Amino acid sequence: MTMLSIGTPEQLRDPNFTPPLSRAIPLGIQHVLAMFVSNVTPAIIVAGAAGFGFGSGSPDFPELLYLIQMSMLFAGVATLLQTITIGPVGAGLPIVQGTSFAFIPIMIPLVAGKGVDGLAALFGGIVIGGLFHAVLGMFIGKIRFALPPLVTGLVVTMIGLALVKVGIQYAAGGVPAIGTPEYGSLLNWSAALVVIIVTLGLKFFTKGMLSISAVLIGLVVGYFYAVAMGMLSFGGDRGVIASWNNAAWISLPNPFKYGFEFSAAAIIGFCLMAFISAIETVGDVSGITKGGAGREATDKEIAGATYADGLGTAVAGVFGGLPNTSFSQNVGLIAMTGVMSRHVVTCGAIFLIVCGLIPKVGSVIRTVPIEVLGGGVIVMFGMVVAAGISMLSDVDWNRRNMVIFAISLSIGLGLQLEPGAVQHLPDTLRILMTSGLLPAALIAIVLNLVLPQELAEESTEEVSGGMAGKSNGSLPR
Repeated sequence: MTMLSIGTPEQLRDPNFTPPLSRAIPLGIQHVLAMFVSNVTPAIIVAGAAGFGFGSGSPDFPELLYLIQMSMLFAGVATLLQTITIGPVGAGLPIVQGTSFAFIPIMIPLVAGKGVDGLAALFGGIVIGGLFHAVLGMFIGKIRFALPPLVTGLVVTMIGLALVKVGIQYAAGGVPAIGTPEYGSLLNWSAALVVIIVTLGLKFFTKGMLSISAVLIGLVVGYFYAVAMGMLSFGGDRGVIASWNNAAWISLPNPFKYGFEFSAAAIIGFCLMAFISAIETVGDVSGITKGGAGREATDKEIAGATYADGLGTAVAGVFGGLPNTSFSQNVGLIAMTGVMSRHVVTCGAIFLIVCGLIPKVGSVIRTVPIEVLGGGVIVMFGMVVAAGISMLSDVDWNRRNMVIFAISLSIGLGLQLEPGAVQHLPDTLRILMTSGLLPAALIAIVLNLVLPQELAEESTEEVSGGMAGKSNGSLPR
């Protein structure tokens, strides 16, 4: 199917163009399949951190199905806000929304080991943080100066570094298996490696939909490998068929299912991360308009996208969904297909909503062996780190910026690796500090605003052991 068979070049660059449904529906599903795995993974990670995820044996394990269901449903709802718009809410562009990885380092300390009881404070923070995020739409353009590539690249890199440990744990057998002979076994790693090898093979040696959905297809292949190796069975009390039979055909979301609690740590954490997420959305909107229409995004589109980002997150939090953000995978997909129609993505959003209302879809997802999922998330989380490093390549690596990066990374990553170092702080501060992400971001933002643009050469040579950067970078001083 050629793109010209869908419409003229002018029509393909028009967000308001409506292709024939026979073409729009498969293209829309393609958009959401490219982010499907990434969308449900945060729910699985949060459940695992809380103690009722894969392999936990917790009686609350079925709650994971609801979290997966809400991830799909409200990714679709938030995407609809972006494509069909409601007043000033929404960009009116083909933006795909999904559950954000960026908030995981904040969410894990909030729920760690608390089970379902820890979710009330989590969702309270999501709702308040989402509303705050929406308010940022009023002046998003005025705060961009505080978040140059040095800061945003550091934050994205820190997000990836916080998550890579999770990928390795999953591939080895999951947190509940730590300390057992099965943890890190050759069988566990073989399942993860199958996923990685298939994903890389498809990504680099195929084109089109096969390449775009490489992680999803890799997980499917790994799934059947796990069945063949006896890691997963179709029959039995915990088999695929039992999980399918125990799930309803349709289920509606339940408002405040886990309660609602105001936690200072949650509210502060989600509000601070809203700044980062908002800037990420601005970048995605700009990338979509440049790649698909060959123009800059308007102020109205940027503000509308930010409103939809925040309100989508707040509504999701009411019903048990995690924070939403625009998905960057979509930017590359639009640049590749050249189809700018927002109505195509609307079809994909409807597909996500239908999946979110059918628990049987989630019942299959939750049977994926954690080792198989580990192979997928190793690739995804590694790509998050790589994306951060790519953003940092735009930084002018003079001595001033090296000092800012060094201090921010050292403190942020250090607190993440050694949380006991702040055990005497009040609970709220301790949770925020041990995320690593927030202290690193705040230090980088403050230092970038207060340090003079030029530092004397001798002021960094002493602490860098003669390894201070000499590159002028790609940005002006």
